[in-house]
Amino acid sequence: MGRRPTVRTRRHDVRSGGTAAAPPGGVRARDRGWRREAREAWCWGTALGGLLSLADLLRGELDAARACCWAALGAMLVAVLRPARVTAGDGWLASRGLLRERRVRTDLLTRVRHVDGVAPRIVLRDVGGGRVELDPRVLRANPLLWHQLDTGARRALDRGLLREGAAVLEALRQRVDGEGAREILRASGVE
Repeated sequence: MGRRPTVRTRRHDVRSGGTAAAPPGGVRARDRGWRREAREAWCWGTALGGLLSLADLLRGELDAARACCWAALGAMLVAVLRPARVTAGDGWLASRGLLRERRVRTDLLTRVRHVDGVAPRIVLRDVGGGRVELDPRVLRANPLLWHQLDTGARRALDRGLLREGAAVLEALRQRVDGEGAREILRASGVE
C-alpha cells in the first residue's frame, strides 16, 4: 500500500489580518494607522490596570482577587479601545474585530449608508448579505483603502447593483480627494 499524499492548504499570516480562506486577489491595502492605535489601546488598558493595582498596593489592600479585577478592567478597556483592522483587495473590503472578520464584496455592493452619532460609521452591504461597518476617518487617512472601495463601488454602480448610497460615496470621495490635495500642497510647501 502506498502513502496517501498530503494536502496542504494555503493560509494567510494571522498578523496580516488574513483568514483561513484566501481572499480573492490578496490584500492590496490596509489601515496604516492600525498598529499605532492598537498599541495605544494596550497602553491605556495596561496603565489603568497598573494604576489601580498600584493604588491598592500603596493602601495595603491589594490581594489576588483585587489584582485580577483590575487586570480584567484593564483588559476590557483594551477591548473597547482597540480598533478594527481594515484591509482591502480587488473587489473586497474586510474589517477584523476582536472576535471575527466581516467582509463585503465591493464590486457587489447594494447599499452604503452613513450613520451619524458619537462615532460616525460607514455601513456597507453586498448582494450576499455581507455587512461591514467602518470609521470614515480610516478611509480618509488611507487613500489606498479608499481607492479599493471606490473602484469596487463604481463597478457595482455600473452594474446597477448599488441602489442606495451613491450620494454618500460621492460626498466621501470629495472629502478624501480634498484632503489628499491639501496634503500634497502641504508636503510641497505651497499651502
